[in-house]
Amino acid sequence: MTAAPAVGTAMAFLWLGMVLAISFVEAPLKFRAPDVTVRIGLGIGRLVFRALNAIESVLAIVLIIVVVVADVPARVVIAALVAVGALAAQLVAVRPILTRRSDRILAGEDAPRSRAHFAYIALEVVKVLALLATGVALLAA
Repeated sequence: MTAAPAVGTAMAFLWLGMVLAISFVEAPLKFRAPDVTVRIGLGIGRLVFRALNAIESVLAIVLIIVVVVADVPARVVIAALVAVGALAAQLVAVRPILTRRSDRILAGEDAPRSRAHFAYIALEVVKVLALLATGVALLAA
C-alpha cells in the first residue's frame, strides 16, 4: 500500500471511530446522566457536534484528496463520496433545522420534537456504512 491509500484508510477509520463514539455513544448517554436537563444536554451537544462536524469536514477533505491523487478502485471512490455526501447533507440540510429547534429550547421555549433528528441519524448510519466500506476497500486495494 502506498502512502495515499494508507492515509485514506487511516482517515476513513478515524472518522468512523469518531462518529461511532460521539453519535452512537456520547449523544444518547449524556441525557441519562444525573441532573442533565434537556437544556444542558442540548448545550453540550451543540458544542460537541460543532467540533465533530469541523473535524469530519477536515477528514472528508483529506479523503477526497486521497481519492483524487491515488489510483484507487471505483468502489473506494463511490464509498468515499457517499460518506462525504452524507456529511454534506447533514451540514447543509439537517443541522440548520436542528439548530433552530435547539435555539428555541435554549431560549426557554417549548419546541416540539423534530423529525430532523431521524434524518440526521439515518445519515449517520449511511455515513458509518460508507466509511466502513471505504476503509475496507482501501485495505483491499
